[in-house]
Amino acid sequence: MKSLSNWREDAKKRAAEAAIGNVKDGWVIGLGSGTTVEYAVSALGKRVREEGLKVYIVPSSYQIFYKALEEKLPIVTLDEYPCLELTIDGADEVDKNLNLVKGGGGALTREKIIGYASKRYVIIVDETKLVDNLGSKNPIPAEVLPFALPIVLKELKKSFNVKVREGRGKVGPTVTDNGNFIVDIYCGIVKNPEAFNSKLKSIPGIIETGLFLNMANLVYVGRKDGKIDILSKS
Repeated sequence: MKSLSNWREDAKKRAAEAAIGNVKDGWVIGLGSGTTVEYAVSALGKRVREEGLKVYIVPSSYQIFYKALEEKLPIVTLDEYPCLELTIDGADEVDKNLNLVKGGGGALTREKIIGYASKRYVIIVDETKLVDNLGSKNPIPAEVLPFALPIVLKELKKSFNVKVREGRGKVGPTVTDNGNFIVDIYCGIVKNPEAFNSKLKSIPGIIETGLFLNMANLVYVGRKDGKIDILSKS
């Protein structure tokens, strides 16, 4: 019997391969960050090698930038292609309206930018990421300008438990590819995501939040039984 982590990785890999199977020749594609997106990059590289598929990549992080280089995928920028055909990304939570919590990997601002720049925003998850309400399983992350951190923390602590995310393999806070910090907000279930997102972004110094609202068009869900569900907005 496969462990929880093993079947989840298999499920994400299958979902990533299914999503990449719909990519067309000549497309300019945005790529989010995280291990799920790494599966998508590998699947894309395989199609390029085996089918001669021609695509161009806008990565959201150094992690995916170097993974794309490893797969010999051509990298372009938003300066060259401000309108993307598609962005493929992962998520930490997905609700029934396809609203998302993202930012577990710390690349939420760049991910939101390339998602906004895309005609379609496609999400890849395993079934454990599906929730009835955002905030059910994860804190809501926010990217914060270091200069403003004391003010942001003071304001947030009036209502929530918050924590500056610690870096891995280093001492001190996580530093994003933009040179900012990540603050995790432990708020529990978010009953009104739009209002909560607006409240957070009204605080000077919060650059972006991990609430991705009304952005996703399709969600590929890898199931434990090997099936893949495709969710779309009704």
